[in-house]
Amino acid sequence: NRSDLSPSSFILASIPGLEADHFWMAILLCSMYILAVTGNCAVLFIVKTEPSLHAPMYFFLCMLAAIDLALSTSTVPRVLSFYWFNTREISFGACLVQMFLIHTLSAIESTVLLAMAVDRYVAICHPLRHAAILTNAVTVKIGLVAMARGVLFFLPLPLLLLPLPFCSSRVLSHSFCLHQDVMNLACANTTPSVVYGLTAILLVMGLDAILICLSYILILKAVLRLASWKERLKVFSTCIAHICVVLAFYVPLIGLSVVHRFGKDLAPLVHIIMGNIYILVPAVLNPIIYGVRTKQIQRRILNLI
Repeated sequence: NRSDLSPSSFILASIPGLEADHFWMAILLCSMYILAVTGNCAVLFIVKTEPSLHAPMYFFLCMLAAIDLALSTSTVPRVLSFYWFNTREISFGACLVQMFLIHTLSAIESTVLLAMAVDRYVAICHPLRHAAILTNAVTVKIGLVAMARGVLFFLPLPLLLLPLPFCSSRVLSHSFCLHQDVMNLACANTTPSVVYGLTAILLVMGLDAILICLSYILILKAVLRLASWKERLKVFSTCIAHICVVLAFYVPLIGLSVVHRFGKDLAPLVHIIMGNIYILVPAVLNPIIYGVRTKQIQRRILNLI
């Protein structure tokens, strides 16, 4: 019987004892979501309408904004529906689709962050060749490769879960669907899914993090060869925004992974907060960081206001 293998739906997690506060939590999440949508749409609009920003660095920033919009929109409206209208159930198919989108978009964002690190490396270490190496055509190809890489690596995740039988418990640890969370509810051998999920994360996010660190080691070596501290600080300051964005992405990702691996005995509130931070905080912070650090975007925002 197919109904014995795959549940018709899962139950999204609520915080025991705080059900009465869901309305106010939803207000906070909704405010952050509106801020994320407004900020990222502003970045897309400014780069599109400002010819001086039609350069690889800002095209990568547009990719980042589009990914953050898609990632937050694929989860937050469903979370708000749960908090405001108590619609705790999410269908099995919708859960797998949401899970695929979350992990795939995260992989694409990781690849774009790596591409931005390479852009900073070329701009600082090989400034005369920067325009020839990172052309607009190359930037578009990098975006397409990032999309293909994310889809190819993370499409097998829902496919591996699809044939698994699930136990009677259907309650997730978060207000949305993640691979580790759904996999833990299966009452069968999940070793293939565990191994593939870990391999995919290491080959995408793990490898990207190593290459980003390597690029900054090379950047630091080039910066330290400059004659004065003033020149060093001026050159390295062009990387500050990207470093902050990388931290805003990887710190919640690592925190969520640690909670899933070692935090089984933690309060449900910790799981839910870490999940919401992972989904929303990068989307909120990225346009703010680049808005503060990029003078062209600052001027354009002031002109719009």
